[in-house]
Amino acid sequence: MLEYASYALVLLALGAYVLLDGYDLGVGILSLFDRSDRRRKEYNELIATAWDANESWIVLAGVALWAGLPGVYATVLPGAYLPLVVMLLAIVLRGTAIELQSAAPGYRRGWGLVFGLASLVATVCQGLVAGAVLSGLRHSGQTFTGGTWDWLTPYGVLCALGLVAVYLLAGAAWLQDKTTGSAHAWAGRLGRPLILAVGAAGLVLGFGLRFADPQPLRFDQPLRAALFGLAVAVAVVCAGIAWYGFGRRPDWRPFAAVAGTEAAGLLALVAATAPVVVPPDLTVHAAAGPHGSQLFLLIGVGGCMPVVLAYNVYAWWVFRGKFSRPADVSVADVSVADGPAGTAAAVERPAAVAPAAGGGPWAVVVARRVLLTLLAVAVAAVSQDVFGGVRVWIGPAGVALFAVTALAVWIRSERRSAAAGEFDLRAADQ
Repeated sequence: MLEYASYALVLLALGAYVLLDGYDLGVGILSLFDRSDRRRKEYNELIATAWDANESWIVLAGVALWAGLPGVYATVLPGAYLPLVVMLLAIVLRGTAIELQSAAPGYRRGWGLVFGLASLVATVCQGLVAGAVLSGLRHSGQTFTGGTWDWLTPYGVLCALGLVAVYLLAGAAWLQDKTTGSAHAWAGRLGRPLILAVGAAGLVLGFGLRFADPQPLRFDQPLRAALFGLAVAVAVVCAGIAWYGFGRRPDWRPFAAVAGTEAAGLLALVAATAPVVVPPDLTVHAAAGPHGSQLFLLIGVGGCMPVVLAYNVYAWWVFRGKFSRPADVSVADVSVADGPAGTAAAVERPAAVAPAAGGGPWAVVVARRVLLTLLAVAVAAVSQDVFGGVRVWIGPAGVALFAVTALAVWIRSERRSAAAGEFDLRAADQ
């Protein structure tokens, strides 16, 4: 029974990722369609509060899959290698854009475009991977036997479009909950058309699953049919609540309803396909790892999940309430989080941070850059240790490339900071 506990951990982590990172990916995609730089900056600041914690769930899902269901990991990773790699690169670029946009004075359109496009690319890749898995990746036992482009299926393209619609809906619900003014009104207007788009995508993908999935879906089993019907009913009810809530108070209601719709949709999919994970015949039991690995997974990953969840809850609590910012932000970008009692907590992001006199700024910055360089070397070394053995020179070449690149970025950043006067202690005293 441990394998089903591992399967539950994978589903929990994936569900948490879709619920949490889905809305900030949706906000990123929505930023591509907003022409106001002020609102785009606002969207970036909203996502900057919790994007890293939200993406932690996909890491936990990957670890749980690798340790708990290695047969699935060994089939899905080579079968959908290209979209998975592109997704990870998009997530990295997206995180970089969020942080650099947040630290920059004003709005940088280049980083804003990277934020929006990377969000769209990551979402499309996730949909393609989900469609490829549901369509059945060719395998023999626990070994992938298909081709390079087997992940590109018609059902995968439909899944990608459907997931974009779902994330856009979650993003619009989040914006209604967290914004005021024109952004709040725009999100309220977007909600209902997006609900119709998600409903249409759900119908197409639901009926199309019978044709795309090579395994026979056993809805003749009473328990399976009852669970599936119940999950679909909950999804429809939650979608109805979201429809009513868009454009009306309280502003949190659409987001809560959309989250309920997403959770119910995932449960309906599990009810329709379990215990098969990769069609047509790779089940949870067949893909499970050894007993010791299962036990280690339940203790390690199961113990990490409450910690990550606590961090999510803490971030939501700190940045609760509406986001607002003074109209004049020429000196500093100010993020205000209004608490339930009407109080406000402002976090200033100065355009140029001058170090305090006597505070030893060079020591702090140098230490940080050295640690980043060492981290890059460590990542390269660990990557080659895990995936090495294919080529003789890729290990030392990879480590050298990471180290030299990090050192070059470090030196260039120091020179730009010095030219900007960030290390001029006399200017800080004035």
